[in-house]
Amino acid sequence: MTSASTRQPRPLRFGVVAPITKDVPAWRDQLRGLADSGYSTILMPDVPEWQPAPGPALAVAATITGLRVGTWVYASPVRPAWSTAWEAHSLTVLTDGRFELGIGTGRPGIADQLRGLGLPDVPMNRRWDQVREVVTALRELDGPDLHTPVAMAVGGPKGMAVAAELADTVTFVMPHTETRTATMRRIRDFDNRRAVELAVHVPVIGDSVAPFMAGPGTDPAALRAADSLAFLPSDPAAATEEILRRREEIGFSYFVVGADAAGALAPVVADLAGQ
Repeated sequence: MTSASTRQPRPLRFGVVAPITKDVPAWRDQLRGLADSGYSTILMPDVPEWQPAPGPALAVAATITGLRVGTWVYASPVRPAWSTAWEAHSLTVLTDGRFELGIGTGRPGIADQLRGLGLPDVPMNRRWDQVREVVTALRELDGPDLHTPVAMAVGGPKGMAVAAELADTVTFVMPHTETRTATMRRIRDFDNRRAVELAVHVPVIGDSVAPFMAGPGTDPAALRAADSLAFLPSDPAAATEEILRRREEIGFSYFVVGADAAGALAPVVADLAGQ
């Protein structure tokens, strides 16, 4: 495997998962604030109960902010592969290439969601085939003149293999209390010979927990005690040191946080984005 220390570090960038949890005017104001803080990407989760559909919301976000936008992440069993690919390609066209397709196999408990929608519960070994079908259809729609970046959320060996072959960005699905050592071992097992971008999903900043990025009952103290990579300190100096350490030691260059904690990290983002 290719280690982070043997290649040129990628410039840092920062994304914000910003679902519409309040009224739409308040969400628009939130987006404008994020655009002024140095964040590069506005991201939307794929959870029907929480908000409007990601595609239209991201089209609005791209217009308001001028930033990159993306899904974090589409669940492959929820819609046909061609439909996901068509929507992704359309967003790339409508945003002048500022859309990123985030995709995975679904959140824990997605079987209940699928039953509620009247959809079949696709076996896990089939879900990664669906992801491959999405990317294949997307590349056909994009043609030779476009390239919609694809971010994959992966956990097991099959997901890692598909991502190693097809993804532009990879984020790793891991228990929030997983130790730094265990996470580093997980990432060393990933075949990153193509030097794809490595992203880390950070639901906890200081004592602030993003409820749409972390499970119920997430305890910031437990994450700190585990030296978990799902946690960043709220102190700007400490957060800066930790972000640079993660890039140097592991190769993470893309940090994704929740909207409620984005303000606390804004000074760090302003200093580090693009470096």
